[in-house]
Amino acid sequence: MTPSRTSKRGAATSRRRAATPASARAAAKAPTSARNGASADGPARSVLPVRSQPRARPQKTAMLVAQRIVADIERLNLSVGDRLPPERAMLEEYGVGRGTLRESLRFLELQGVLSIKAGPGGGPVVERPDASNLATTLVLLLQFSHGEYRTIAEARDALEPLMAGMAAERIDDDALAELRRTLEAMEEGLESRAFLEANKRFHDIIAWASGNELFGLIFDALLGIMDGTALGIDYPRHRRPAIIKAHREVLEALEAHDRARAEDAMRNHIGEYLNYARRKFPEVLRQPVTWESLI
Repeated sequence: MTPSRTSKRGAATSRRRAATPASARAAAKAPTSARNGASADGPARSVLPVRSQPRARPQKTAMLVAQRIVADIERLNLSVGDRLPPERAMLEEYGVGRGTLRESLRFLELQGVLSIKAGPGGGPVVERPDASNLATTLVLLLQFSHGEYRTIAEARDALEPLMAGMAAERIDDDALAELRRTLEAMEEGLESRAFLEANKRFHDIIAWASGNELFGLIFDALLGIMDGTALGIDYPRHRRPAIIKAHREVLEALEAHDRARAEDAMRNHIGEYLNYARRKFPEVLRQPVTWESLI
């Protein structure tokens, strides 16, 4: 007996179902909203843009070797000025070719971990990386994200009161003495560049006095554009005494180790700065952050 068309179609469907994983069949049956991130119990979940999802990439051999070199610097307790072994010894130690080793060393040199001395007796020398490498990375990220100077000003508004509060609990006598010296420098250099340099130094000391190394490094990294003078936010002579007064209020709170008072004083200080910038220099706040703006 010849099978009917209906039975043939049923058999074909059964074969296709058997070849398709159960999870795929369940997904195909799910409503469109569920496949897009929604659940039966709630609204659809937002889906991150593709560019925001980092892709896992296998690390290059040169990067792995660079990590081993850094680990060995720490393990051997090497300090600034110490030399690493000659190239032949490093090739044997890390089991890689000359090109790979040199790529590793060049990467570490760019990160400020090493310097490469040329000539006889030269080679890789241990250095201490500083915040300039972080500054370059942060500013480039902001530039390619089309970040405006406003983003840095808003970050100050959020972070500096917290730094001041932490510093009130952790600051030592040496840092307090340095803060007093910055106030003296600002008063003595009221009409000169020294005022601006002492102003930045005041905020940098507080960032490090917070006891949080990340705050200190971030502040150091962006110190060149933190106060906006590089982009054109000016501090006219008649405004400068008010800035000194605000600094003195912050300093007095730090000397009293009063966290709440220090946070309030810094919040008022940065808030006044932001209001001034919005009122007098709105075009600067809309200016994009670029590598050229990092001084």
